[in-house]
Amino acid sequence: MSPVPRQKEFFARSTPTPGTVFVNDRVCVQTEEEQRVVFVHGIIFSHYPIEDRTAEAYAMVTLFETGYADQNDIARCFGYSARTLRRYQERLKAGGLSALARPEGRPAGSPSGRKKNHERNQTILRLKAKVMSNRWMAGRLVLSEKTVRKSLRRLGWKSDPERDLPFLPKADSQAKQAPVSPSKLIETPPSAAEQPPDKMPQRQTGSTAKSFDTNPLDRSMDRLLAAIGLLDDALPVFAPTRSLPRAGVLLAIPALVASGLLATAEKIYGSLGPAFYGLRTTVVAYVLLALLRIPRPETLKEYSPGELGRIVGLDRMPEMKTLRRKLARLASLKGSYRLGREVARQRIAKRGKVLGFLYIDGHVRAYHGKHKVPKAYVTRMHLAAPATTDYWVNDQRGDPLFVVTADANAAMTRMLTPVLREVRELLGPHRHSTVVFDRGGWSPKLFRELLAMGFDILTYRKGRTRHIAEKRFTRHKAKLDGRPVEYLLHDQPVRFLKGKLRLRQVTRLTETGHQTPIVTSRWDLRAIVVAHRMFERWRQENFFKYLREEYLIDALADYQVEPDDPTRSIPNPARKAAVHEVYAARVHLRKLRESYGATAIDYIHGSTSTDRDFEIAEEKIRIEIDKAANHIKKLKARRDSLPARVTVADAQKGQEMVKLSTERKHLTNVLKMVAYQTESDLVELIRPHYSRVEDEGHTFIQMALQDTADIEPAEDQLRITLAPLSSPHRSRVLEALCETLNNTNTLFPGTRLQMRYVVASSCLEAKSGQVTDNPCQEF
Repeated sequence: MSPVPRQKEFFARSTPTPGTVFVNDRVCVQTEEEQRVVFVHGIIFSHYPIEDRTAEAYAMVTLFETGYADQNDIARCFGYSARTLRRYQERLKAGGLSALARPEGRPAGSPSGRKKNHERNQTILRLKAKVMSNRWMAGRLVLSEKTVRKSLRRLGWKSDPERDLPFLPKADSQAKQAPVSPSKLIETPPSAAEQPPDKMPQRQTGSTAKSFDTNPLDRSMDRLLAAIGLLDDALPVFAPTRSLPRAGVLLAIPALVASGLLATAEKIYGSLGPAFYGLRTTVVAYVLLALLRIPRPETLKEYSPGELGRIVGLDRMPEMKTLRRKLARLASLKGSYRLGREVARQRIAKRGKVLGFLYIDGHVRAYHGKHKVPKAYVTRMHLAAPATTDYWVNDQRGDPLFVVTADANAAMTRMLTPVLREVRELLGPHRHSTVVFDRGGWSPKLFRELLAMGFDILTYRKGRTRHIAEKRFTRHKAKLDGRPVEYLLHDQPVRFLKGKLRLRQVTRLTETGHQTPIVTSRWDLRAIVVAHRMFERWRQENFFKYLREEYLIDALADYQVEPDDPTRSIPNPARKAAVHEVYAARVHLRKLRESYGATAIDYIHGSTSTDRDFEIAEEKIRIEIDKAANHIKKLKARRDSLPARVTVADAQKGQEMVKLSTERKHLTNVLKMVAYQTESDLVELIRPHYSRVEDEGHTFIQMALQDTADIEPAEDQLRITLAPLSSPHRSRVLEALCETLNNTNTLFPGTRLQMRYVVASSCLEAKSGQVTDNPCQEF
């Protein structure tokens, strides 16, 4: 039998001519010589010369607005960006076709660059005359070093050999110094660069160090000393300033010094090496910026570095890149965990009374980057997502004590033991404390270990419990932490681990009839105290919310990753997929059985016409049920053959095994924790003077830290005059706070200036950040 000949195509596919570009399956563009044609479904849509940019812009906009092609496809084929296409669309809508025609040359009304370049060249010459390096000028003028070098060559600059020695100026040198800051100076003293050589000592450290700059607003000499390796940290030099915004943050200096953070950081890190912004400046700046709600270096771009710098006694606050480099340098020294432990040890020594109850909970930080990291359940998002879990330990007031980052999002049952080992080292071997945590740490075996370590437990009971008759509950009333408390409670002993572990269960009955069982090992406390301390766990949840919104605790500190442990055990992803297959097969079997039951019911009620029809339908469904049951048996056998847990190396073969870097993030967590502790300490200082401290304490302190103030440095004092607050009673509370802080006799870090705080009654208004030698009349 001869094969059937293949039928020819009616419409053979045509080969595209050279110069044809397909936008999509409907639109194509053909370019030939100096002409361009746009086809839509093979019909000419537009025809114009290549040089006619106006016609091309109109064609692109029309294609997009008629819906023939997407703007990204149009921009790609015509060689434009999608933003340019949107700009053309806006021009056509605003001014018609005439707006698409762009005139030659510079747009009307735009400033010429000649004047700007002339001013920039004069600035480069002036700075070069002051023996500034090309790199320093490039950073100051936001240019590249190559641009500065070319500008000097074009301007004919020639280096003077004697000017290369800044420490040996000519005796008759009378170079006039121009102030760097835009603030108004009453009298500009000569800079250290103009002092004679005998006043230029060698590198000094410790208490003998001093600044060589007499003008607080021009720290050129200290920056030069840092550049040549003779300065580890610029000392604060304050300028008399009126109405300096955010200078109220200096109220936090006594609490910051009392926390021991600066001394501990110097003990652990030593020094950052020769730098203008050294270790002390970096730590003080980061904590004060966090208190000013500038919790990330990237946010510094929105604030004036000059105004922020005057708060800490510098001409400029370290900007974004500088602060990020300093944090990276500190993170490379791997000392953040030691820093956190030492700060916690000092806080425990000073505030032991509030450590009778310790609250432990995990905070999950969701990750939205490109790396594949372990997942964790994010409660506020109600889903499992890539994340990192930090476990925080808080005292009974809700203030943080220290933080630990969990390895691969370990559960609380695995993290409680190592965390409490560190707590035991901090508390000492003989001090008892009650650990409060939620149901995530429920494990009777773990409870026995914690009791052996010398800790009492307090947590919610997990799982189903026997319902208690409502008539067995009794009403308890008390005044705890200054607030009246009232609960309906039932108290009883319970046993676990086959009677080996005896604990106490206090159950609360709510108005809706819900019963909340609480388990504890504290038999000496009243039932109402047990319930109150358990429900006070929400202080820690409020702390997490406050830190997330005010201090951006969830934000990434860097984008670095580090290798994950290849031997770490994780749930087998293959077994997880097999479990899902078994579940889906069981759902299918259940539906088949429901169908079988529905068929039988139809037969009983007479809906089926004959017995033969019922038998056929029954046989068909029974065969499908048998197949589904056999399929489930095979899936179960395959599931059981797979191990429950495997190593990371086996689960991620051929993939990058990484986890988020923890050192820099932990360092910023510790610094933000100290900032929160400082804010909380200030709240406690105003508690006797402010009746609404429970509701508005943190709001009041935040408002005081953002307050405008005058700065007046004296010979041995640094006087801070704060502007009155929004109401008289708030100003009186601020006066009481200033009096309390004055009694601490705190010295500003890096100086011998004693902090003195005053609230102005009526001061003359001044321009923001204006520098003057005539401060507020309070002085």
